[in-house]
Parts: sequence; C-alpha cells; structure tokens
Amino acid sequence: MSIFAVTKMTNKLKKTKMTKEILNYATEGINNLISAESEPYACDLHHELFNTDYFIIGKYDATRWLESNVGVFQAIEEVKEYEQDNFGEVSTDLSSPEAVCNMYVYIQGEELLNESKTLMNNWNENLTKETLEQILTELK
Repeated sequence: MSIFAVTKMTNKLKKTKMTKEILNYATEGINNLISAESEPYACDLHHELFNTDYFIIGKYDATRWLESNVGVFQAIEEVKEYEQDNFGEVSTDLSSPEAVCNMYVYIQGEELLNESKTLMNNWNENLTKETLEQILTELK
C-alpha cells in the first residue's frame, strides 16, 4: 500500500473520530437541555451547545486534540477563513491553541447541526423536548 493511501486512510479515521467526539459533545448538551426542561429557540441551539462552554480547556489538551484530529495549521486556516467569510475579520487569537480548538469545534458543530431537518424546519420556534429528541435522532 502506498504512503498516500495510508495517509488518506489515517485522515479518514481521524475525521471519523473527531466527528464522533463533537457529536458526543452536542448530544450531551442537548440531553442537558432536555433534562433542564429548557426550550431554546432553534436558531440559538448552536450557540447554546458550542458557545456557552468550552469543548476543551487548557493549552496542552487543545494542542494535542488539534494535532491528533485535524492539524494545527489546518484548524487555523479554517478558523481564519470562517471568520473572514462570516464576520469580515478574524477575532480568534490564532496564537492560542485553546481558542483555535474551541472555535474550530464551533465551526464543525455548525456543520453538524446543519444536517438536522427538524432544526431547520423549526428555526424560528422554541425547541420542545420532542423536537430536541428528534434532532438527536437525526444527528446519530
């Protein structure tokens, strides 16, 4: 097997592992909202899940997570591009592994949630326990 094929397989495995970790984080957050009987607006769900708490705390842990999942420079590139496209400027401290990691997960979380038809169909509504559970089902 060529080095290219091995690298491609390794990258696919990393992406799968990373996606599962982010999905587990989102699932835990949604389950917490259900337990708290919270009914956030659908348009605020991404913010609630990925912008009110940290995915990773600590420079060392963030660096290790980035290195083992996406690559530090790839994450920086994606964060920079996302922020320039969406906000017109880069506000994340790109010298902080923790800031880059959490913003990268924020971006991936948005992509993950965009796969939920229930979320999109209820965008201007409060999410009930039932709609939150339906979103969980769609994400799995």
